[in-house]
Amino acid sequence: MQTTSHSFKRPKADLSILELLALQFPNADAAIAETARLAAVQTLPKGVVHVISDIHGEDKKLQHVINNASGTLRPLVEDMFAGSMSPTELEEFLKLTFYPAEVTKRVGETLTQPDEIRSYALQMLMPQLELLRYLVSNFSLRLATNLFPAEYQELLLEMMHAPSTERGPEFIGAILDELVRRDRALHLVHLLGRLIRNLAVDELIIAGDLWDRGPRGDRVMDYLCLQPNVEFIWGNHDVLWLAASLGHEAALCTVLRVSLRYRRIGQLDEGYSVPLTPLEHLARTVYADDPATYFMPKGQGMRPNEIVARMQKAAAIMQFKLEGQMIERNPHWELGHRRLMHRINHQEGTIEIDGQTYELRDTFFPTVDPDNPYHLSEEESACLARLKHSFLNSQKLQEQMRFMVGHGSMYLKRDECLIYHGCVPVDEEGNFLPITIDQKPVSGRAMFEEIETVVRRAVVNSEQADLDFLWYLWSGPRSPLFGKDRIATLERDFIADKRPHHESKNTYFSLIHETDFCDKVLREFGMEPEDGLIVNGHVPVKVEAGESPLKRSGKAITIDGAFSEAYGDYGYTLVLETDRIVLAQHSHFESVEAAIRDGVDIIPQVQNIRVYNSPRRTGDTERGQRIGFRIEMLERLIEAYRENRLHERPVVAKT
Repeated sequence: MQTTSHSFKRPKADLSILELLALQFPNADAAIAETARLAAVQTLPKGVVHVISDIHGEDKKLQHVINNASGTLRPLVEDMFAGSMSPTELEEFLKLTFYPAEVTKRVGETLTQPDEIRSYALQMLMPQLELLRYLVSNFSLRLATNLFPAEYQELLLEMMHAPSTERGPEFIGAILDELVRRDRALHLVHLLGRLIRNLAVDELIIAGDLWDRGPRGDRVMDYLCLQPNVEFIWGNHDVLWLAASLGHEAALCTVLRVSLRYRRIGQLDEGYSVPLTPLEHLARTVYADDPATYFMPKGQGMRPNEIVARMQKAAAIMQFKLEGQMIERNPHWELGHRRLMHRINHQEGTIEIDGQTYELRDTFFPTVDPDNPYHLSEEESACLARLKHSFLNSQKLQEQMRFMVGHGSMYLKRDECLIYHGCVPVDEEGNFLPITIDQKPVSGRAMFEEIETVVRRAVVNSEQADLDFLWYLWSGPRSPLFGKDRIATLERDFIADKRPHHESKNTYFSLIHETDFCDKVLREFGMEPEDGLIVNGHVPVKVEAGESPLKRSGKAITIDGAFSEAYGDYGYTLVLETDRIVLAQHSHFESVEAAIRDGVDIIPQVQNIRVYNSPRRTGDTERGQRIGFRIEMLERLIEAYRENRLHERPVVAKT
């Protein structure tokens, strides 16, 4: 007779939790077997973690860096097969490993005869299976097989045991014959290639700034959403786009302005179905006679440069007006000095900033009322209403933002690394600076965790105060995602004198060269200072100028390697391996087509950051801590069964 595991004779509060666990492990033996399995998993090599920051819309380069596992797959393949493959065969196998979908599609168009397809599939499947066995050996079998394509999971498990004494060539041959007959042989090769890539990296962490500068932030997110285990640490560009997606008008205008400046229009109209027609209409009517000389976009496109420049200027003026309104309704930010529109002297053609008067190089303000400079004109209001409707109703944009927030946080701890995007705001003496959230000042770790609460609340409720706070995270002086005293957009656009263009960095960025300060930050976040390493992006490392990503303290590293072509076209991946921490520096990536056609690859320069005396195991990591907590719960479940506080049930065998 089938029974439940509940015991109503002696109910206790802790049994409610154990009853849920008992649904998965219905008797003591099932629980004991699981504790034994988990204890063994703790001894396995820790999973390889890759950390990439500041992608800034470079979708094709990111795709290749993920596909070649930040350069770690090539040396593994070469070590395993250099003795059994010719250089040509090795190159073809690497192409397949990096781009299984594209390569198998090309092969399918080239090879038409069943015997040719069978021969190619056999040639590729055997090394694929050997590589798969090696990668799976570093995982628990349950975790690895969870990544197997569901329809082929059992078949792949069978194939992994071949060849063997009992399973000769005819075993794989029979499988291939059936797959070729059903036109699925190349499909299996494709799936195995994708599986190998997925197993090469246990966890992918994106340390902020997915959008802006590069061409297609939407495609960056498309590809990241396909990864089996990805986590996001939010950057200031990410929260800007999040605020825009939720209808925050100042953020929305900023997103438009930056996209137009770098002529990254495709991600809006094609990627997110946000037509720029309303803004173009404003540019062609209200700004029709404006030369907009200082707003010319970077790069070329279908729209004339003059039109794009006027569109950018129109978005910028709306941004400055809306920011002024927002600063006025948030006096606790103490940003009154950054309300600049009313400081323009239209008769003199000057502006006053921080007590200094500067000449304006552009004095054409057709939508600005000098008596009410923060008021949107009728034309601007109509334009903004239509654009806001498009942002709010873009299904793809909304889905991507919810994915980013749902898989994201302000900081992560992995191994000995404390990872966040920007900084921990401090004063000149290194004391943590507070910001006010929900009427209370918070600083340090508490600031990061309270920000997470506001971000998630903003997605659910979209209250004005929370959306305004997302904008503050984008460019506020005490935002840990920004870390500067101002963002001098208006100054750079309208003032030739470079003095007011300067943006001062928070003291954090100089103090991380000092060991004592790094130790203080690590302790604040619950890390052991002796072995801890602070990892942040946000500030591009000037590679060409000889700047080092590793700070003088040896306890902090910046992994913003100017991934975007607009910043320098390099890029870093921090790779947390079992026996070392490695920084891989990426160079320019030509194209996916060149990678498939010519085998073009990004072979990174590798620098050891930390080398460990003995390999780290799963039990040494955050995953190991979670496993330890699970073992404790299972031991409580076993005790409950033995004390008859819960009734045991038989395990139902799978059929």
